Amino acid sequence: MQQTQKIFSARVVVQMLFFIVVIPFLPLLISRCWGWWEAWVYAILSILGFAISRLLVARRHPDLIAERARFMWHENAQSWDKRLSPLIGLGGGLVMLIVGLDALFGWSPKFSLPLKMLSLVILLAGYALASYALIENRFFSAVVRLQTERNHRVVSSGPYRWIRHPGYAGGLLTYLATPVFLDSCWAFLPIAWIVTLTVIRTSLEDKFLQDELIDYSDYAQRVRYRLLLGIW
Repeated sequence: MQQTQKIFSARVVVQMLFFIVVIPFLPLLISRCWGWWEAWVYAILSILGFAISRLLVARRHPDLIAERARFMWHENAQSWDKRLSPLIGLGGGLVMLIVGLDALFGWSPKFSLPLKMLSLVILLAGYALASYALIENRFFSAVVRLQTERNHRVVSSGPYRWIRHPGYAGGLLTYLATPVFLDSCWAFLPIAWIVTLTVIRTSLEDKFLQDELIDYSDYAQRVRYRLLLGIW
């Protein structure tokens, strides 16, 4: 009980609520464009996507929820990931901040409805892929580390049959579709930052797993692509 209270402390709950609820609504809060239907759809999809995926994970891998919640206390997290992970999170917040400012000051032109619908499909595909990876992989920690106390092993089912890091791939799809759906060309700047850091993180994580996780090198031989089918 004490360990659970430590993991889900008031500070952690407030941080989670901020990133899960406040950040998706940031464009609406900044712009005060309360009739902006795309921003409402985006925020609701973001919150529902998080809630549904975590409920499914809790049913299938209840220990994974605790693993991800205690990410700040893992002593064996890789030092490079302790720097990269917060920077990627910061980039996500900057995307929403710039989208809101863009709408407030009218910096970018509006995208056509067909392009918005296409971007919405890509958004949904990204959420679905990232959630599928999370639900399928019991070891999908929030930080890169070898989870020896959880009998860490290679997961090669579900989306891991096609690419080695489908969670990151799904996240990138959602980011890349966001500027079009929310009419913000300027949001591509922090997204370029996120894409760069994610590629670096994927490369470092993949090398770490090949060096440290039993059978991962064999898995990497079978599943060639890390992030993008047919390319890398």
